[in-house]
Amino acid sequence: MGGGGGSKKILVGLVVLMLFGVAVYLKLWTIDYTVSSDEAELLRRQFDLANREAMDESAEWRLKYDVEAERATKCMNELKQENMALVERMEAMKQELEAEKLKCSLQ
Repeated sequence: MGGGGGSKKILVGLVVLMLFGVAVYLKLWTIDYTVSSDEAELLRRQFDLANREAMDESAEWRLKYDVEAERATKCMNELKQENMALVERMEAMKQELEAEKLKCSLQ
């Protein structure tokens, strides 16, 4: 139906964000330890801020995914109900057609 492509994109986006966060963490971790303690504290705070922002963005994408999944489920249920109604209507029309055929053959 095409709904799966959106969720795959979201999951790929989340994976890319996580990999980016790990890369930033490793880059900060490998920085030369000759940096002063004040600079190290500043870097730690910047990393914590970036990490929180990444987590917020991840939560935002997850919310978007959940909303989209709920909407798709609702649409699917509506389509199933409509399909069942159409099948019932088709069966009734078949019976009506058979009755008319029988009526015509008896005349």
